[in-house]
This record gives sequence, structure tokens and C-alpha cells, in this order.
Amino acid sequence: MTAPIFLNALRAFEASARHQSFSGAAAELNVTPAAVGQLVRSLEEWLGVPLFHRGGRGRTPLVPTEVSLRALPDIRDGFDRLNLGFARLKERSTVGVLTVTVSPAFAAKWLLPRIDRFQTAWPDTDIRLDTSLKLMDFATQGIDIGVRYGAGHWPGLEAEKLMDEEVFPVCSPSFLEHHAELRGPGDLSRVTLIDDLSVDRQTGFVTWDAWLKSAGTRLTSARASLKINNSAAVLQAAIDGHGVALARSVLARDDLAAGRLIRLFPEIARPSELAYYIVYRKECAELPRLVAFYEWLRDEASSDGTVK
Repeated sequence: MTAPIFLNALRAFEASARHQSFSGAAAELNVTPAAVGQLVRSLEEWLGVPLFHRGGRGRTPLVPTEVSLRALPDIRDGFDRLNLGFARLKERSTVGVLTVTVSPAFAAKWLLPRIDRFQTAWPDTDIRLDTSLKLMDFATQGIDIGVRYGAGHWPGLEAEKLMDEEVFPVCSPSFLEHHAELRGPGDLSRVTLIDDLSVDRQTGFVTWDAWLKSAGTRLTSARASLKINNSAAVLQAAIDGHGVALARSVLARDDLAAGRLIRLFPEIARPSELAYYIVYRKECAELPRLVAFYEWLRDEASSDGTVK
């Protein structure tokens, strides 16, 4: 019996014993019951021992012999180890699925407009994108790599800075045409300010009050505001002319380049204390498809001129 036939016969035998029928094994293995029966018989002939008790026609369930019952645990353990070995082989290649976690805003405004370049360079790697504001547990959720926004410290993860960013007010060209009075930060009291609620204020996130303070002004009168808990939606609201948004440079870059947004008061610079970090589990650091994605992220950030 050749090695491939022997392995198929063992699979047919193990599945038949587990399902206690050739039909159940056939459904699992995607072959006919007759094919399963023939594989089991060929294995019995090769071994010279019966593997199932033969009863009357159509006897159910299929009952393994004593020698089969003794051998099955080792056979099943062998298949488990084969599957594990095959998984290890797949891990060492760029072929397979890479699970990436990013925030919805980062996905919409930075990653997805660029991801086709990674797919072109690495066509055998499939990306499974998990977009969430929650801090996912990489081990339990099967996450390979991600990009997180913060101060750079997440327990259990390696974190390497990808991009710094600056925070500044933006509005649409049409909005600026209708509000020509916007000559300085103090004039912002006359318009609706769009607030981003997606990031915890306790982390050092730049709020309107913090930005205005760094600009040397304070809005004394009650201001109109629009509060949104998604950074991409904040920018879209500004694009649609609903007010002035406090933009994060990484997310707003493409909208500024395309002229959908205009930066107000560019002479005022306010770097953010927070940044974008590539995060991953240390034990996955040498996974080829992770390394490929890591290097691609850094190349893309470098081409933007925003890499640390």
C-alpha cells in the first residue's frame, strides 16, 4: 500500500469509527460510502486483522474491534500532530490569512485607500480587517497585528511608533467662503465647532479647549457644537459644511491633498502627545506575512512623510 493510500485508509478508518458508520465518514470526507468501505477493507487486508465487527447486512452502528479501540487514540493523536505540523508550515510562509485590527476611522481614512498596494505586492496573503475602537485581546481574538492610537503602552503587546501627528482646525472651501470672518482662532466663537468624542480625554487627546489654549485664546461666549464619536465622521461633517473640525493630520491628509478640506491658521502648530503605533504579539514577530505587512506599513508612512 502506497503512503497516500495508507493515509487515506487511516482517515477513512478513524472517521468510520467516530461516526460509527461508513455513511457518516463519507459525508465528512466528501466521498461515497462505498469508497470509504473499500479503503477500510484495503487497510484490513494489509494489516491482516478485522477493524470492525461484521454483523448482518446493514448492521448499525458500526462497532470497532478491540484492537481498533486500542489503536484509535494513537491514530487520532497522530492526525492532530500532522495538522499542527501543517499549520506550522503555513505559518512560515506568506500564504494565508493575516488578521489586522485598526480603528474604523484609521481604516476608512488611511488604510483602505492604500491596501490595494499591499495586495498587489503580496497576492498570496489575505487580509482580514477587524475595525473596532475596543482594545482587542490579540491572543483570544486571533489578531496578528494592528495599528493603535495612543501613548504607546499596551500590556502584552510590542509597540513601535509608526506616525506622529499634528492637530489643527479644518473646514470645507465652501464653508470658508461663507465665513470670511475666520481670520484668527478668536473668531471660532462665531461658528459651529465639531467635537471628536472617539478618544478618551484622559489619554492626552487634544480637545478644542486644549488647542485654543495652545493658540493663546479662549472662547468666552457659549459656542455652538456638534459632537461625534467617530473621527472619520468628524472630518466628513466638516467636508459637508457643518462647521469647523479639529482634525488629526494622519486622518485628514488625503482630504487636504484633494482640496476637500482647508487647514485654518496653518501658522499655529499643535503636535499631539499621542501617536500611531504598530502593535503585535512578540511570539508572532517573525511570522513572514506579519513582517511583510509591518514593512509595508512603514514604507507607506514614509512615503507620506509622516513616519517617525
